Amino acid sequence: MKLTWFGHSAFRLDLDGASLLIDPFFTGNPAFEGDVAAASKGVSHIVITHGHGDHIGDARAIAEANGATVITNYDLCMYLASKGLKKFEPMNTGGTVDLGAFSVSLVRADHSAGLVEAGVICPLGSANGAVIKAKGEKTLWHMGDTDIFPGMDLISEIHGVEICICPIGDRFTMGGKTAALAMTRFVRPKVAIPCHYGSFPIIDPNADAFVAALKGSDVQALVPKKGEAVSL
Repeated sequence: MKLTWFGHSAFRLDLDGASLLIDPFFTGNPAFEGDVAAASKGVSHIVITHGHGDHIGDARAIAEANGATVITNYDLCMYLASKGLKKFEPMNTGGTVDLGAFSVSLVRADHSAGLVEAGVICPLGSANGAVIKAKGEKTLWHMGDTDIFPGMDLISEIHGVEICICPIGDRFTMGGKTAALAMTRFVRPKVAIPCHYGSFPIIDPNADAFVAALKGSDVQALVPKKGEAVSL
């Protein structure tokens, strides 16, 4: 598989038979330096971890342009459908959906989810992480936005997580040192990839604390360069 980071929590995953975006926050993302059309070219599926604007991002527009299927929690699916989304796979925490070339399982995340519309908060279901499995590929867990919690180890055991994308930016998620502890004590992946940093000025600007805290452990910290695909 090939993984491309576009800044914040937005990733592209290219698999045999499918290309998917996870949390495609491009428009308005201070860390995104590319072109939306290029980043989303050929995308067949979009996974959204939860209903915040910096994770929903351009999902509906890209789905409309590409004919892509959106996979997310039921409440957010119904909300996006009310806005015109045509192709979607609703699910919820603990469930798995088989998309043919890969499967998606929604798992727990400790975070909120919702948008403000006309001055009123609109709840959009639970916040989740997404575990992605494809035949012959390593199992990947994008944690979405979360704090550390007991039970991460059980999720990792159930799904056989080998690659973990985890938020490290602090303030809205766990910070770098805590995220590193989550990796070494609970998840224990082969590779840990930081996200949700280096975008807005009120969250951490870099992954230095995360990388330093993982030094000497059995978990490899991988910090991708934005817009450059890495093979995993």
